[in-house]
Amino acid sequence: MTIHDHTIRIPVGDESIDGTIVAPSTKIPGVLFVHGWGGSQEQYLARAREIAALGCICLTFDLRGHAGTRPQQGTVSRENSLNDVLAAYDMLAGQRDVDPDAIAVVGSSYGGYLAAILTSLRPVKWLALRVPALYRDSNWEMPKLDLHKGQDLGAYRQTLVSAEENRALRACAEFRGDVLIVESERDNIIPHAVISSYLEACAEPRSMTYRVIKGADHGLSEQSSQRAYTALLVSWMTEMVLGERGGEQAGQTTTMPAGTLPEAPPTPG
Repeated sequence: MTIHDHTIRIPVGDESIDGTIVAPSTKIPGVLFVHGWGGSQEQYLARAREIAALGCICLTFDLRGHAGTRPQQGTVSRENSLNDVLAAYDMLAGQRDVDPDAIAVVGSSYGGYLAAILTSLRPVKWLALRVPALYRDSNWEMPKLDLHKGQDLGAYRQTLVSAEENRALRACAEFRGDVLIVESERDNIIPHAVISSYLEACAEPRSMTYRVIKGADHGLSEQSSQRAYTALLVSWMTEMVLGERGGEQAGQTTTMPAGTLPEAPPTPG
């Protein structure tokens, strides 16, 4: 936590003496959660509560085309979704007690892809990506549901994509904060080549943590996989927040506290 010194004069009778008030900043970190395609904010609420207990303000939200606006899903584009993420970020950053220079963004699958792009448009200090999806830059305003038919994503995701070729990866290449990337060992939606593309793109982060959840599928359908991811995320965020408060640079995550809650349904990212 940032510490502020404020010099004062202390009246003593007809004179005064010098003093310094040393106090912690009143601002605290903010954490934005971006769910995957087919998911909702409900899947992040339990994790948000655990991270809020660290002394953070967390915001979960539903992308358009999900939860209460599901009838829009067939028309929602990446442009619409990115605008949703930007609006949510601005709402979080504008909260009175949030430090706008200490914001974390946590995204999964489609939400991870959007979170990566967000870092090129807003200040982000910590970026956590679980099985981040990858799409071609073309057809940006096409309905997201049509991308799987129009972009040959199966073949695209099997190749190593350079940062120069992709908007999300370019954002990662320019990102200088702390990064967590989590892969599922048995993911049939996001192959290892996509994870490798993200890892290669994150060339100059302040710190990089990469983990593979053994036996996990894309949607973390097993309770053990859900607990493993929650453990990783909470452990990493604990290290980031405590490092920030201690004025130390964060390093690798090594501990894994318990946690629960499904991440996302096993639907295409």
